[in-house]
Amino acid sequence: MTTDLETSEVTSPSRLEGKYKAILVCGFLGMGSLISWNSMLTIGDYYYNLFPNYHPARVLTLVYQPFALGTMMILAYNEARIDTRKRNLFGYILFCLSTFGLLLIDLGSSGKGGIGNYIGICLFVAAFGIADAHVQGGMVGDLSFMCPEFIQSFFVGLAASGALTSALRLMTKAVFDKTNNGLRKGVMLFLAISTFLEFMCIFLYAFVFAKLPIVKYYRKKAASEGSKTVSADLAAAGIDTVHNKTGEDDKDDRLSNKQLLLQNIDYALDLYLIYVLTLSIFPGFLYENTGSHHLGSWYPVVLIAMYNVWDLIARYLPLIKSIKLESRKGLLMASLARFLLIPAFYFTAKYGDQGWMIVLVSFLGLTNGYLTVCVLTTAPKGYKAPEQNALGNLLVLFLLGGIFSGVALDWLWIIGNGTF
Repeated sequence: MTTDLETSEVTSPSRLEGKYKAILVCGFLGMGSLISWNSMLTIGDYYYNLFPNYHPARVLTLVYQPFALGTMMILAYNEARIDTRKRNLFGYILFCLSTFGLLLIDLGSSGKGGIGNYIGICLFVAAFGIADAHVQGGMVGDLSFMCPEFIQSFFVGLAASGALTSALRLMTKAVFDKTNNGLRKGVMLFLAISTFLEFMCIFLYAFVFAKLPIVKYYRKKAASEGSKTVSADLAAAGIDTVHNKTGEDDKDDRLSNKQLLLQNIDYALDLYLIYVLTLSIFPGFLYENTGSHHLGSWYPVVLIAMYNVWDLIARYLPLIKSIKLESRKGLLMASLARFLLIPAFYFTAKYGDQGWMIVLVSFLGLTNGYLTVCVLTTAPKGYKAPEQNALGNLLVLFLLGGIFSGVALDWLWIIGNGTF
């Protein structure tokens, strides 16, 4: 392969410039990749008010996940041939337009319920799933061949989106709670803010991230190792690359997806188990199966907020090397041990008070965030850039598979209670 990249340029110390700015941008991009979906979860109380008989938290999650998983399967299979820049920009643009679409549905219907509006909301939620597969797989694959702090910051951003949406929802609910049609006013403001944040992600990825010196260094290094997915991003930064290798040569130079998966099947299984458990409880169980308590309509909103806050805090914990779990057996055992939370939630919902439920939800978020970051920062070590990109996509595929399975299993909580 010949490029305009000289070896001295690839190994230049200037690659360290812009590291902290890149970490901040990665965090914001991570937040943008999930803020639309977290917005849907956080305004669940509003949708339960509009559509009380349609199980919004469960149905919308079940609509979202097949589109995310199906799209991710296609993208993971073809990742080596997909332009990462176009993939990520398409995802963020679709997130922005779909969130704005939810706002337009509410404006156009004047906040009324009905099956027509519900179907319209489901269509935009399906678009969220398609956008999520583009952005999350694309960004994780891209960041997997950069320094671990970037991918950790991205996943901190994912959790921060939940904490931010919960904080905004609590504020808008408090401000508008006693006003006429206050619930709807709060949701409208909330969706408008989410749309603006998605637009900022488009700007940051298109015009800021690709031009940071440390990002250009890692992408030039990836190109020198045979990666073709970074060409458009390097071109956006003013760097041209020319590949003389044939597609077959590139394929021979790296492990196949099957080989990567077999070597990392335990990491893939970790992510699957983590998210099966989490999504079998969050958010449907928290909205529909925790009963009535002193907090009233604030109760599910507070539970969602506690989960998001502890999920965010936990994603910083692996920065402390002494408590970061890197043992492959340890990660698998911890992922399996979390299934003890299922009977704990069942008996707490049946016999416990709201204090114990808040503690359990906090622990659910804590273990989810901590284990996710431990797996995704440990797995890519020791591979070349094209392999790290492919592995990142495969791990996200299993993560989304876990989410889909968890969402389906979540329906078991309501079987036999007469409300299906």
